[in-house]
Amino acid sequence: MFQTFAVTTSPDAGPARLAKLRETLKAEQLDGFLIPRADAHFGENVAANSERLAWLTGFTGSAGFCAALLDKAGVFIDGRYTLQVRSQVDLNSFTPVPLHGVELSDWLIEALPKGGTIAYDPWLHSFDTIEKLEKAVADHSITIKKTDNLVDRVWIDRPEPPQGKVHPYGIEFSGETSESKRQNIGAELAKQDLAAAVLTLPDSIAWLLNIRGSDISNTPVALCFAILHSDGNVDLFVNPDKCDDKLGAHLGTSVTLHPEADFAPKLAELDGKAAVDRNTAPVAISDLLQNPEWVTDPCILPKACKNPTEIAGSRTAHIRDAAAMAEFLCWLESAAPGGALSEIDVVQKLETFRRNTNALKDISFETICGSGPNGAIVHYRVDENSNRTIQSGETLLVDSGGQYEDGTTDITRTIAVGDVSDDIKRANTLVLKGMIAITCARWPVGLAGRDLDGFARMALWQAGMDYDHGTGHGVGAYLGVHEGPQGISRRSTPPLEVGMIVSNEPGHYKENAYGIRIENLLVVNPATTPKGGDREMLGFETLTYVPIDRHLILADLLTLDERNWLNAYHAEVFEKVNNLVSTDTRAWLRTACAPI
Repeated sequence: MFQTFAVTTSPDAGPARLAKLRETLKAEQLDGFLIPRADAHFGENVAANSERLAWLTGFTGSAGFCAALLDKAGVFIDGRYTLQVRSQVDLNSFTPVPLHGVELSDWLIEALPKGGTIAYDPWLHSFDTIEKLEKAVADHSITIKKTDNLVDRVWIDRPEPPQGKVHPYGIEFSGETSESKRQNIGAELAKQDLAAAVLTLPDSIAWLLNIRGSDISNTPVALCFAILHSDGNVDLFVNPDKCDDKLGAHLGTSVTLHPEADFAPKLAELDGKAAVDRNTAPVAISDLLQNPEWVTDPCILPKACKNPTEIAGSRTAHIRDAAAMAEFLCWLESAAPGGALSEIDVVQKLETFRRNTNALKDISFETICGSGPNGAIVHYRVDENSNRTIQSGETLLVDSGGQYEDGTTDITRTIAVGDVSDDIKRANTLVLKGMIAITCARWPVGLAGRDLDGFARMALWQAGMDYDHGTGHGVGAYLGVHEGPQGISRRSTPPLEVGMIVSNEPGHYKENAYGIRIENLLVVNPATTPKGGDREMLGFETLTYVPIDRHLILADLLTLDERNWLNAYHAEVFEKVNNLVSTDTRAWLRTACAPI
């Protein structure tokens, strides 16, 4: 199994670890230390040796940070983790702080009215983040100071760094050679009078060099750094033990391998202006460069705009995944109402169906499988302590995905277990209306995800409801299941462009009762401008083809257009998937896709 269910942290461990950290703070004459959920590469997932936030606090969410002071410690989390954090940290030692309501600077100013010195590890924070913090507290006698990592000093059994092998990613999947990518981006650097670009994001390096790795669970990347020169040559800094002759032959003579220890000295030696991303590169890198130039990582946008080969691969991967999901949902409908099925049983069975495709390389993230009240925990991860038996009369939210060489999938379905209340059906139908609105959206070229986000929420807003997460995120091509710069949320400002893949996942959550989310992946395509129109338009193509539970839909709440969309979608699901599944699942699929 790719997913495990062991309880990896405990609230009980936090107080003693925090006490040791505070002893170090006192010895260094510091008033606090910032602990992000990050490594030097700022990816969403981190290796075990970089799980400092979880080790100290017990909180295992994929985003957040802790500000540990001598007399208090705030754990800052977004709306996805409001419920989770309360169950994972010792609330007498750590105070959850909602990121959408409180800025770190304001919290520090209130906590340190007489001022003080807050330390941070410059390899774990971006220049942009620290600059904003320094400006915000400058008039309050608060100093932000660089130091070594103080958590590492007290984490005596810290794991060793991962040593996963790096391997080539074939042209049949990438659709473009590494040489072509390097030459194109190098030429753009030259046009901007830039000698080089410093790359710190593993997915950017993986895309640029057509390589993949296994250092991080669920994301096929290698932890490494790179310097792309304007002539298209690359210096790649990676542990030599991760590389072999096959990789060397793939990279060719234009890519020079160096041990990781050579990265800092090489940065200091760079001549000419070097591009570095102030949002994603550690402060330590800009400190080392003689002539840094703030430029967005040049790989981010071309990586996000998938080429025809990548899009074709994603279509194939999603149909394969849809067949596995259909087998799973058919099994679930007969197994769940019996009263003996647990959340862990469901996760294991779903992974088995994906494994049966003989193409699964990994899951794309740890499956979220929340029944009843657990469904209200947006990023719930079932473990041996939280596992519960699924009861008739409640919903089951299953958010999951697979990593296949030809594409990355991410799908959420909410399933009725037995008969559920009309209140739940109403909420689900309002969520579905928002999901359909995004799917059918057409918009002028140049608009961003923030311009579409309200479409997904309108039906919920009219009912006095909402959800505390973005509507959609970017998705990579056999890379990260969460990929920038694209997204659909109130904060997403980059324009949506042809070839970008995004999720479409509105939801609604009632604490201690249920969670609802419906998610498909979409790819941005050119859209036909209607007769009389005068703007170039964009729209979405659906990639995900899996039935939406008809038992949770109040058809009378759907407009005629919405009902027609749903029926057409289900007809297409059946057409694309029915020949790829077992006889029993084909019969189930026919019923699941019947018109309403």
